[in-house]
Amino acid sequence: MKRRVRKSAELRFKALPGRDSADPFDGEKDANLSVRIVKMSADPERSPHVHPHSAEAVYVVAGSGTLWLEGERIPVERGDTFLIPAGAKHATLPDADVDMELICFFPHPDLSQNLLELPGQVDTHE
Repeated sequence: MKRRVRKSAELRFKALPGRDSADPFDGEKDANLSVRIVKMSADPERSPHVHPHSAEAVYVVAGSGTLWLEGERIPVERGDTFLIPAGAKHATLPDADVDMELICFFPHPDLSQNLLELPGQVDTHE
């Protein structure tokens, strides 16, 4: 039987623009979803991205900041959950001097095929 539990010490974070992301179930062929643990700090040069093939559900584990979604700014904090439609330009912007941690769920098995980083920057000072 495959091991289904991933310990936090086993996570391998990859640097993405403005955030570090780990996939606890990378390589699981029988899962029809992907999960990301995301850690970020305030970054004045944050670019938006899209997930062209699926929506994204996000739970804020720690911290506070702003969800930038297609130009709209929505405050978010620990305990909040938000849903991003497929193909929507978005970014999460931590508040100044705040670290955020998110858990992101995608009904798509391979996030590497469902992530498109976009050029340009979200204005983090608005």
